[in-house]
This record gives sequence, C-alpha cells and structure tokens, in this order.
Amino acid sequence: MAKIDLYSPQWVEMIFEGRNKEYGAYQLRRSIGKRNVWAIVIMLVAAVIIGSLIGINQIVEAQRAHEAYLAEMRASQLAEEQAKKEAAKKKDEPKPKVEEIKEEQVPEVRKTIQFTAPVIKPDEQVKNQIDLTQIKKAMDEGAAAGAQTQEGSTDRSNMDSKLTQTEAPIKIETPKPEVKQEVEQVVESKPLTIAEKMPSFKGNVNAWLGSHIQYPAAALENGIQGRVVIKFVVGKDGSVSQAQVVRGVDPSLDKEALRVVNAMPKWNPGMNNGQPAAVWYTLPVQFRLAN
Repeated sequence: MAKIDLYSPQWVEMIFEGRNKEYGAYQLRRSIGKRNVWAIVIMLVAAVIIGSLIGINQIVEAQRAHEAYLAEMRASQLAEEQAKKEAAKKKDEPKPKVEEIKEEQVPEVRKTIQFTAPVIKPDEQVKNQIDLTQIKKAMDEGAAAGAQTQEGSTDRSNMDSKLTQTEAPIKIETPKPEVKQEVEQVVESKPLTIAEKMPSFKGNVNAWLGSHIQYPAAALENGIQGRVVIKFVVGKDGSVSQAQVVRGVDPSLDKEALRVVNAMPKWNPGMNNGQPAAVWYTLPVQFRLAN
C-alpha cells in the first residue's frame, strides 16, 4: 500500500470532493502544511536567539572576570612598586653623622722637685739630706714642688693653658627608638589575609543582606541579576572598611552591593595569637529577580 500524506492538499481535495468546503475541517486540513512550516521556522528562530543570548552572556561574564583579574593584578603591581619606592627612599636617607673622635693629647709633664715638710730628727735617723739650695734653684727655673723629683717642662703658662684646655664633647647620633616603634605599629596594623580564627557575622549574613538590599530600578527594568563579590576588611573592633568590588555584574548592582556592605553592623573580629586582628574577608552578594 502506497504511503498516503494526510496533510497533502490533493488528499484533502479528494476527501472533501462534493462536500461542504465551508466546513471548518476543510480549512484546517488545507492550511496545516503552512502552519507546520511556520511552527518549524519560529522554533528555529527562537532557538537561534536563545543560543545567541546564552553565548553573549557567557562572553560578557568571561570578559568581566578577566577585567576583575587584571584590576587585581594591577593593584598588586602598584602595591609592589610602592613598597619598592619606599624601600629605595629609606635606603637613600642620609645616615646619622658620627663626629670623628679626636685623639686625646696627653699634656706635657711638669718638672717637679721633691720637697717635703722638714721634720726634726736626730742625725743618726736622717737618711736623705735635703739640699734647700738645690730646691730653691729648681723652683726659680720654673719647677714645681712635688712628692718626687721628675723631668719635664718648666714653661708655666704653656702648662697651665694645656691643663685647663678641654676637648670638645663627642656627639654620636643614634636612631631614635620611636622610629622603630612606628615601623612596628605599621606592620601590626596591616590587615591579614588569613587568621587563626576568621571574622564572623553576628547572625545570618544572607538574611541581613536580603532585608537591606534595595534592588536598583534600572537593573530591575532590564532584568539584570547576578552575584557581586565584595572584598573588605573586618577591623580589630569588628567594623567594616575598605570595601571594594572583586567581581562585578552591573554598575548599578555593584554600587548597591558596596552600599549595603558598608552599612553592615560590627562583626566578630578575627583572632590571631589570641589577640583581635584586622583581616580581609570576601563576601558574595546575590541579586536575583523573582520568577
């Protein structure tokens, strides 16, 4: 038996030959071929449009992720360059000047002649006879009376000036301890990437975000939704600061995500070595339209 195309116009004409062709079934049978063609065309067009939209969306997402990665790399490079500049600046700073220590000059020895107060003793007990004439002669020449006799200078004025002259005080500059303390404080205040105990929100963070997010009108009208990733610092006191977009979706959604994160209450701070510490924290903020 030959195959019969029930949707062929010839078959329809054969069936309705001699019958009322104004009947609705005749019109439906006659136009079913066109309807099928149009249905196939519409389905193909819809499939092409949907596939194009999905492809474009994936391309846009990949481009935004790449831009976020490049932005993070640029920030890292800038921070590294800044650190190198500061290190070079500290290296170029003049070192404390240390005055050269002068060699101490030993003053010339004054010539003295032994002279002790005379003591009256018997002749047999006197060991060394003191020649007063010799003592007087030496003192007239510029010698001074002393406990023992020694050679030296007889210039009285020269010796007095040298004995009274004092050396200039030696000044040695040492680095102030405050500078070290300031450097230690800067190092301690730098936020950590990972702590022994990471910061935590006091409650359900997703519920809090959902109750405080105000969906931007522009994004709502254009049907824009997605997940914005925010990076911020939770300080030692639990306060939120330095919020920045790591991965964005749309300018309006990014701005709203930053606003709601900056408005968050204090968190439980991170702990490191048993002490509160400032720690970086990454939080995704979901924007989803109701179906």
